[in-house]
Amino acid sequence: MSASDALNTIPIQQYLQQVKTADASKQREVRLTIEQAKGLAFTLGIVMSRLEGDLEQFVKANKGSSEEIIEVKLDGGGGWK
Repeated sequence: MSASDALNTIPIQQYLQQVKTADASKQREVRLTIEQAKGLAFTLGIVMSRLEGDLEQFVKANKGSSEEIIEVKLDGGGGWK
């Protein structure tokens, strides 16, 4: 799977809808079949690894950029009036 492939987030959407429905009907628990749990786990794994890869690319792309210096001056809050 390449970074440009579309992600199948349907198991995540189904889980979120199930939680939303359970909350609206004041249920105390949400149950998943093993197939639902596996689908959710695999999808979350793929999403997390994609995010980690995107973050790594971002860090590499911005590693050579100049550092930004931020200067903060504290005046005791006298200019708030």
